[in-house]
Amino acid sequence: MSLLTANGLGRSFGATSIFADIDLRIEAGDRIGLVGPNGEGKTTLLKLIAGIDPPTAGEMHRRRDLRVSYLAQDDGQPPAAQTLWESTLSAFAQLRELERQMHEQATRLVDDDALRRYAQMQAEFERRDGYIYESRIKQILEGLGFGEQDLHRPLPEFSGGQRTRAALGRLLLESPDLLLLDEPTNYLDLQAVEWLEHWLSEASASYVIVSHDRYFLDRVSGRIWEMAFGRLETYRGNYSAYARQRQERYERRLKEWEAQQAYVAKTEDFVRRFLAGQRTKEAQGRRRRLARHLREDGVDKPQQHKRVHLHLGEAERSGDDVLMLHDLALGYSPEVPVVKAEEALIQRGECIAVMGSNGAGKTTLVRSILGELSPLSGELRLGARVQIGYLPQLQEHLDPAHTVLDSVQQVSPESKPAELRNLLGGFLLSGDDVDKQIRELSGGERSRVSLARLVLAGANFLILDEPTNHLDLTSQEVLEQVLDDFDGTVMLVSHDRYLIQSLATGIWRIEAGELSSFDGDWEQFVLWRERQAAAAPRRESIGSRQQIRDAQRESRRRRKQLEKVAARQADVEEEISQRETEAETLGEKVGLAGERQDLEAVADLSQQLQQIEQRIAVLYAEWEQLGTSLEAASNTSQD
Repeated sequence: MSLLTANGLGRSFGATSIFADIDLRIEAGDRIGLVGPNGEGKTTLLKLIAGIDPPTAGEMHRRRDLRVSYLAQDDGQPPAAQTLWESTLSAFAQLRELERQMHEQATRLVDDDALRRYAQMQAEFERRDGYIYESRIKQILEGLGFGEQDLHRPLPEFSGGQRTRAALGRLLLESPDLLLLDEPTNYLDLQAVEWLEHWLSEASASYVIVSHDRYFLDRVSGRIWEMAFGRLETYRGNYSAYARQRQERYERRLKEWEAQQAYVAKTEDFVRRFLAGQRTKEAQGRRRRLARHLREDGVDKPQQHKRVHLHLGEAERSGDDVLMLHDLALGYSPEVPVVKAEEALIQRGECIAVMGSNGAGKTTLVRSILGELSPLSGELRLGARVQIGYLPQLQEHLDPAHTVLDSVQQVSPESKPAELRNLLGGFLLSGDDVDKQIRELSGGERSRVSLARLVLAGANFLILDEPTNHLDLTSQEVLEQVLDDFDGTVMLVSHDRYLIQSLATGIWRIEAGELSSFDGDWEQFVLWRERQAAAAPRRESIGSRQQIRDAQRESRRRRKQLEKVAARQADVEEEISQRETEAETLGEKVGLAGERQDLEAVADLSQQLQQIEQRIAVLYAEWEQLGTSLEAASNTSQD
């Protein structure tokens, strides 16, 4: 059932068009991730769907009783007089009014009619979970990182990020039909993000979420909307599926356009040679057919956004042991160390992710490695020929008064300005951009200046503090590929689980002042963490014989389910392979038909190709779903 549909939707500001002619549909149960470069209109589209702003073109139809809740990127401005508890209670205004009426009716139970009315009100109150709404508030606020001591604090005392989290909690408690979230993870720590992922997976509401967190989008999205070049395109599956389909779609469209261009060139050449000769009528006919083809079936050259061109180059080889920690205590006071580490080692070529909540001691560790802070005790030692390149999170190393060119020249004084301009062009900073002062740049532009400085540093041990902050999704993908190709050693201080899963060979976790190391990627770490958390309760009770028999029966059922899903996934993989071979063959035939100027064959083959590609998209979506089911069933069986 459709919650909302829109046709020919457009939005412009004066003479500037943000987007135009967009069609969309949101169904009950939809889980949609909205992505695209900054400035393409993602937030504008959310505001149109929410009804905050009107479209300047097209029409939108909502289900009559549709309840929509919208969280802006910076939604931290509640009424000044409210406490956190009062703010979240407002989500239950109607329920609390019913509760007040119940209490009032309870004082007037003088006859059967009054008792009947009270019973009806009580049944409605219970149906709407009236007896547990305060528990729901505490559960959601706790999940978002608030403690008992925060409940009755006035909201003006909280930071802007905390107020945004409070606004998110209030929206989740409203139980809307459609939830619109603009960068909801911006102010959440990792524990709160994981909690939100779990909440969304169990929510009955449909939602559209704008996010630059690729791992988050993988966990919560079933469809991806991409805003690019004033258009909205839909992809099935999560972010990873979208990334594959986007590239495949671009390559297919490029082949179609190239085939068309070959046909156009050959036809125009024929027309030039014979228009004034004996075959004039044939040339005129071909020219008319070409014009009709381009008008009715012509395709535009597919567009791609400019990408950052980043290459770290070859670094001088360091020793095998890059960083060694032994009986280490770090901090600012011997009486109260911030971080302790018994033994930890980073070897050449490894990528270690450092994780921990805000205030856990990650910055203290980095400052100590950089030599800005001396250890309280123990040993922190860098290996032979280690050269550190540091990318700070807040870019405080950039002088606001410097120009972009000055900032990179500072790292490499011997480089010529022309060489530096060429380098900066690869980071999408060209022309007048290089003469701008740092204070004039956006967060994303400053991140690109910092990356350019890192390239010039020639380091073999990179320490990157939240390197994907302020980067759009395309730039994140480029950075990930570059770090994967880097032949040195990397330390990632990051909450970007997608980046960590792609690159990390090990994880250092700082928790309760202790640094512990884990060999493996993010998903292996999560599995280990869950087993550690579950191990203690399982050891406390052996259980009855009946419980053991039930567990064995459930294990057999899960094993059969696992085998069934695995068999179906194998069948789907085989069909995908067959269909992709067919698509490749048809693509070649489309090109040959274009060269022969056989328009009917081009149209027929293109239609066949489109049908096969639609089938491939359906198969990939099923494959992703089967993979998720297989992983879930496998993990459950192992437990």
